[in-house]
Amino acid sequence: MSVAVTTPSGRSAAARLGTGLRDWVPAGAVLLGFLVVWQLVVSIFQIKQFILPGPIAIAQAWQEDLPALWAATTYTLSEIITGLLLGVSAGLLVGVLTARFATARESLMPFAIAANSVPILAFAPVFNNWFGVANPLSKAMVAAVLCFFPVMINTVRGLTSVQPAALELMRSYAAGQLEVFRRVRVPNALPFIFTALRLSTTLATIGAIVGEYFAAPRSSLGQYIATASGFLNFERSWAAIVFAAAIGIGLYVLVVALERLVMPWYGSRDEAT
Repeated sequence: MSVAVTTPSGRSAAARLGTGLRDWVPAGAVLLGFLVVWQLVVSIFQIKQFILPGPIAIAQAWQEDLPALWAATTYTLSEIITGLLLGVSAGLLVGVLTARFATARESLMPFAIAANSVPILAFAPVFNNWFGVANPLSKAMVAAVLCFFPVMINTVRGLTSVQPAALELMRSYAAGQLEVFRRVRVPNALPFIFTALRLSTTLATIGAIVGEYFAAPRSSLGQYIATASGFLNFERSWAAIVFAAAIGIGLYVLVVALERLVMPWYGSRDEAT
């Protein structure tokens, strides 16, 4: 006898899984159609490989050079994860302290918002000089700085944009500042924080790979793309770009999964609407 597992929303786990898979079908169909059209355009118009290689040529290059591509991807992935951990941790810490003290909030927030618009990638040569060209920390720091400001700004906004009625209710229960922070401010800030985390996965991937363009070991993904392009092996460059895109998409999906685990009520609300 089988027992159906149901979720708090009353739907079985199998039904939710089926719905999730159906949601991905249109995106998969669009991707497949795009690849077919891409290959047809390249074949019909006989576009040269150095201008735009076709998906079949990219797949062949991916298969032929898979060990080198995999080694470069794992090297760059370690930089990205290190940068994410550093940037997100620092952003959360500074965001909490900034939200707690009004003076710090009034003095730091304008600078944080202004610094967020600075092209941080221009500092990649500076970090290479500080930490060393061959040191993965130099690229991780580029990713960390790119992640820091979105996380810090969204943390402050989430912790401070609490409805006054909720604060009054907690005061009526004689709740202390720590209790208000734990039960009201943190739950209110979680959607803001996870929005910043989703953005940070993309920024960290871009920061680490572009930082490797300036100088990095040949085993890195950025240098692989730059070297292959320099020798006009653009099908290999595109194969590496596919790996870079896979890193960004994979990290994004992990954050979304973590968000649904930490905030199941938020996902249920989105499904209800």
